[in-house]
Amino acid sequence: MKRTATFVVAIMALTLTACKADSKAGKEAAQQRGSATATEQTEVNNQNDGKEKNMNVKEMNAEMFKQKVMDYEKNPKTWEFKGDKPAIIDFYATWCGPCKATAPVLEEVASEYAGKIDVYKVDVDKQRELAALFGIRSIPSILFIPKNGEPTMQSGAMNKPQFEEAIKSVLLK
Repeated sequence: MKRTATFVVAIMALTLTACKADSKAGKEAAQQRGSATATEQTEVNNQNDGKEKNMNVKEMNAEMFKQKVMDYEKNPKTWEFKGDKPAIIDFYATWCGPCKATAPVLEEVASEYAGKIDVYKVDVDKQRELAALFGIRSIPSILFIPKNGEPTMQSGAMNKPQFEEAIKSVLLK
């Protein structure tokens, strides 16, 4: 009994510290949820969908990325940013605990820097091409894209002071 409890606590601790984008365990856990959990998740997603219309963080797909950030098909070897202001892209998954913790902080940052920075999010399960393009292996991974220069990637959950420091040192310098 103690071994089982220790094992469960260890698994929970590992899950909360970082999520692997290609983790079979995360996908299996998501598939094994009961219908009540699936219903709850649908309700949460529906609530988020309604809120996103008023929020500053926009869901991004590959086509949108090619139009607003970089056309990686036309220029696969050189970085040519297409945006008119710096951007932050959050690579996340709906089943990832640290991603869920980062989302409200990112919403706050997007609100505070509205008009100065574009903030996007990319679901790595739906946009595998974009995740592969940036070699996303763990989530959340945050891409900071300055108007001029090369982008930088930060892996792991970030708090508001960390976002603000990255914005000041990378995006608005």
